[in-house]
Amino acid sequence: MFKKLLGIMLVVILAAVGLTGCGNTEDDDAKGTVKLAYVSWLDTVAITHLAAVVLEDKMGYEVELTLADIAPVLASVANGSTDAYLEVWLPYTHKSYMDKYGDDMVDLGVIYEGARCGLVVPSYVEINSIEELNDSKELFDGVITGIDPGAGIMESSAQTIEEYNLDYTVQSGSETTMTAALSKAINNNEPIVVTGWAPHWKFARWDLKFLEDPKLTFGESEICYKFSRIGLEEDMPEVVEFIKNFRLTAEDVAEMMGALEEDAEDPKAVARDWMNAHEELVNSWLPE
Repeated sequence: MFKKLLGIMLVVILAAVGLTGCGNTEDDDAKGTVKLAYVSWLDTVAITHLAAVVLEDKMGYEVELTLADIAPVLASVANGSTDAYLEVWLPYTHKSYMDKYGDDMVDLGVIYEGARCGLVVPSYVEINSIEELNDSKELFDGVITGIDPGAGIMESSAQTIEEYNLDYTVQSGSETTMTAALSKAINNNEPIVVTGWAPHWKFARWDLKFLEDPKLTFGESEICYKFSRIGLEEDMPEVVEFIKNFRLTAEDVAEMMGALEEDAEDPKAVARDWMNAHEELVNSWLPE
């Protein structure tokens, strides 16, 4: 009886070892996890979640997404704890961050062109230039409605106030609070000036205009780039090849932002719908 029990125990142990061995083999065969960071701006949310669903659905990777402000995001890429960030605006908006972290990151190329930052008003507002803001201070209550304080556009807004000697304050908040204030003002046909950028869904929804910026404190047209940590190409060459191939137009980004604005609860589902509707483009990004 003892020998019979011993035999059964040995069979169980060997079976367990065999299952464990199979599990390790599967882990060894897994492609791994790609760590992407993003900020709460809808353009970045759209781009990052699109990359995530392509990596997951088309390439078989797991993707870990981290939401943070722009400064810690770029710091995490520079120190190697994040694999990539996919929307650095240059040469103006994120210049100060690139001065600090650029040498510790790898440029993986352009994601899209034709971006622009500035001060934006509804088209029914009669002024057309930043130079006219001081004469219209009472109209706007001396307030520019901004977004999160760490954003590059907020730095540019502070520089704009200094360069144009504006008697204004920039009210910080978020993209959501900015667009909510813009919506309320437009619904009531009231004046408002906000920090704005394109591409953005608000330009499709409302009739808006950038205020002229003769001193170019917001710069001119910008190009958006993708950056990775040093060493990612050696660790995950297929991922880097995909990111290098990953290219959109400003119109693509605006389209995704509009869809996200309508369904912000599930950005991966929105990104997956866009991916499935643009299969030929998406397949062109995949490594050969």
